[in-house]
Amino acid sequence: MNILQLCHKPPFPPSDGGTIAMNNVTQGLLQAGHRVKVLAIETPKHRVNQENITDEYKNAVQFESVYVDTSIAFLPALKTVFNRQSYQVSRFFSKNFAKKLVEVLQQQQFDIVQLESVFMAPYISIIRQNSDAKIVLRTHNIEHQIWQRVAKNEPVFPKKWAIKYFANQLERFECGLGNKVDAFAAISEPDFQFFSNYFKIPGTILHFGINIDDYAENEDYIPSDTPELFHVGSMNWKPNIEGIEFFLDEVWPLLLERFPQLTFTIAGRGIPHNIAERSDKNVEIVGEVPSANDFILSKDIMVVPLLSGSGVRVKIIEGMALGKTVITTSIGAEGLAVENGKNILIANTPEEFVDAIAKCVHTPDICAILGENARNFVALNHNNERITQELILFYNSLIHNANV
Repeated sequence: MNILQLCHKPPFPPSDGGTIAMNNVTQGLLQAGHRVKVLAIETPKHRVNQENITDEYKNAVQFESVYVDTSIAFLPALKTVFNRQSYQVSRFFSKNFAKKLVEVLQQQQFDIVQLESVFMAPYISIIRQNSDAKIVLRTHNIEHQIWQRVAKNEPVFPKKWAIKYFANQLERFECGLGNKVDAFAAISEPDFQFFSNYFKIPGTILHFGINIDDYAENEDYIPSDTPELFHVGSMNWKPNIEGIEFFLDEVWPLLLERFPQLTFTIAGRGIPHNIAERSDKNVEIVGEVPSANDFILSKDIMVVPLLSGSGVRVKIIEGMALGKTVITTSIGAEGLAVENGKNILIANTPEEFVDAIAKCVHTPDICAILGENARNFVALNHNNERITQELILFYNSLIHNANV
């Protein structure tokens, strides 16, 4: 097959959950012998540094990108109030990207055009006009659900109203895409069930896949009775910011009362000033780290206190693959077939977080057991080779049915 992968941000080098998810599909398809062309949008938050893109990657996927200014602006947002478009999505449309897309489609024939997220949907009509390829929407999240949850937790009314309004705009757009694409691939079973209620088209579940051999656990690791807590994730993503603020404001003071020796380290790109300038006791903020895997291996317990979000959290899967104990909320664990107390710990309130961490402090061996079970879970359920083969079968069925 010849596949065009349209990405809403550069997927290489893979540095956050979304880019890792995109790149792992790319690599899986290439390793299976298929051809993949990657055309990506550059944004102010996600620029392309040519020095970080290997020649091997450029040659393998004929990588190209176009800069699009997706910055939030008042007048364009106001216009969508009257034309009933989704402002979040419309920010990703660019005449320059459309021109490059037409050029690519006229130069090559593709069997499949894979849209990475709802944000690439503005280009569907251009694809239809210039290609006979099947268009597949890959949903990384239920995007509007993220913003509806953020709005629910927002205390300032004017801001709460605005977020909710634009979330509802996005919901109408997102749920109406079923009559514009040929198929969809959801990242989890819950997301698949949600979109199946709106999309009367073929669909599949495209789980986040990894090569477990790329996640070598520390075989000499010995759980500590004074474990080092940590969080790693993109801190320019609203749900991560919201979750860390909740943990520092409401959980951390309770923890220090019981365990004054505990430490908490926060890593990730784009840490905002209101978090970077905090001075919480025993909390270290290190920003972006050279290797997320090395950072994870150097600590004990991963804390992912998400209060909003959707899809699956890639960093949770990576932490589990590295044999770490992960403590997260029910929202953080959404989309993962995990079992509380077996391969992960679930906590939704400050008291539940304190109890979960206390369990690890009082019985360090629990961390070793949870970590081993977590790694086995990922190896079984998120094997990239198997997941890619399932996607290839799905794509072949779309092409075959089109030719019958």
